[in-house]
Amino acid sequence: MDRLLVTGGTPLEGSVRVGGAKNSALKLMAAALLAEGETVIENVPRIADCLTMGDVLAHLGARVRWEGSTVTVDTSGAAGVETPYELVRRMRASIVVLGPLLARHGRARVAMPGGCNIGSRQIDLHLKGFERMGAEFTYDHGYLEATASSLHGAVIWLDFPSVGATENVLMAAVAASGTTVIENAAREPEIQDLAGMLVEMGAKIEGAGTTTVEIEGTGGGFEPVRHRVVPDRIESGTFAMAVCVAGGNVMIEGARSDHLEMVLDKLSDAGADIQPGDRGLSVKMADRPVSVDFVTLPYPGFPTDLQPQMMAVLSTARGTSIATENVFESRFMFVDELNRMGADIRTEGHHAVIRGVERLSAAPVRALDIRAGAAMVIAALAADGTTEISDVHFIDRGYEDLEGRLSALGAEVRREAASPDAPA
Repeated sequence: MDRLLVTGGTPLEGSVRVGGAKNSALKLMAAALLAEGETVIENVPRIADCLTMGDVLAHLGARVRWEGSTVTVDTSGAAGVETPYELVRRMRASIVVLGPLLARHGRARVAMPGGCNIGSRQIDLHLKGFERMGAEFTYDHGYLEATASSLHGAVIWLDFPSVGATENVLMAAVAASGTTVIENAAREPEIQDLAGMLVEMGAKIEGAGTTTVEIEGTGGGFEPVRHRVVPDRIESGTFAMAVCVAGGNVMIEGARSDHLEMVLDKLSDAGADIQPGDRGLSVKMADRPVSVDFVTLPYPGFPTDLQPQMMAVLSTARGTSIATENVFESRFMFVDELNRMGADIRTEGHHAVIRGVERLSAAPVRALDIRAGAAMVIAALAADGTTEISDVHFIDRGYEDLEGRLSALGAEVRREAASPDAPA
């Protein structure tokens, strides 16, 4: 396993461009299964998760070609309906091929998903939605087998505004007969991006980005398209938080302030000078952050995918902050790693009390999941000495060349291969 070595104490200066949204690109690649022919998706981050989704599509018979950040998915020979465990275990989001497979073939056999260990993320909401549309499910040796002789429209209430369930049901409903209404739908920009591409392909969707999405099923007949992935708001927020910890002045090119309103409000309250513009976001930080409280909620609330990074920022703030996690019950698992660096964080249930310290200290730490790994990198930028971060394959799942882009801003970050004799 590679490791990152981060030496703190250097302000960040310059500009960095954010890539396409991981959480959108994965679903757009899956949606390509709905159309016969070549779908071209631009601005796809070349990260481990997107490469895994390419492997999933290839296993289903599609031809996947990368040219820089552009992915072409040719589904002309995509007759497969089974995704194996060795692929699905690497990335939970691969469950979203279930909707397109049901829509295109009327059946699917998908291994039960794995992914980051940040709490229970049951797929019950996905399955209940499909069942309302006429699908039937059985379980066989770790595989979920789905059949639907014909999908039909239905009114589907989600108990929680799940992004994955909204996307999966949406991709099946566009090919069903009749009208489907998703109530309490997720509102994330990535939902709007997916709906936009589906409409370009010939779907009829109203209300994407609101709590009620109405889909008039077409029965199929979708056309391949060329579509550009929306910028990654989580990556944008991660770079903004890195500036808040390290200090400095950075232009985050391509970042969309309208996708980060709650986050930018909190960072401004913490002392950052943030100026949205045509190019993106200008973020300046001249002093230590000040304490703020925040609560994670579904969009447009503070995103759970930026909670670990925000806690890294607040670990060096003046004063005491309280973080409340309302989405994933196990998302505080990384706190012990931050505390190893001298942070003073205590958790109880879904609350964390963060007593800011003036300076963190370098220590060997692990990246426990994608966003916790980013939080370790951010914390290391504010630490005395050189922090060694292991298990960086998690970081690689969500960020393309994070060390290279931080280095271009002046940070001292380098990647090293772990010794062959190092313990696993």
